[in-house]
Amino acid sequence: MTTSVLSSLKVIARPKIKQKPPVLNKRMKLINRLEQQKKLATCMLEGTPFVAYKEKTVKDPETGERIKKRWQATVRPWYYDTDNHYFLEVKVGIRAIELQKGKPAIDVGDKEKLPEVIDILMSAVEKGELDEFLISPPKTETKGKTLANAKLAKS
Repeated sequence: MTTSVLSSLKVIARPKIKQKPPVLNKRMKLINRLEQQKKLATCMLEGTPFVAYKEKTVKDPETGERIKKRWQATVRPWYYDTDNHYFLEVKVGIRAIELQKGKPAIDVGDKEKLPEVIDILMSAVEKGELDEFLISPPKTETKGKTLANAKLAKS
């Protein structure tokens, strides 16, 4: 009696793979942005230029081959200063999130503390402390405009 090679393998039904919660991808994206801000801050402290790149895979129209294109990306700082006193805002999309009601800015103080504060924020994101801001996007004020008011204004 001969045994086949396939009979030596354990064959099972395909297991169901659980989806990751969408907040994990948003956490990773925010951590990547915070790492960029940290590099930007350290380059500012060292006096060196900061250059960030984005990559995209595109199909070459002539050969049909997929190639990676890389170009320089503009990264705007999330921090600002007034009289050499620095503040930092955490942004989701283009809007700064309010860590407390009506308070979107973090008081950093001296510019040398920027990387430390960004490290603290990254650990808070890893622990899930900012998940409520990642799940629901920041709310915008509409200044009294509603869908019904907009329709009335057009007519």
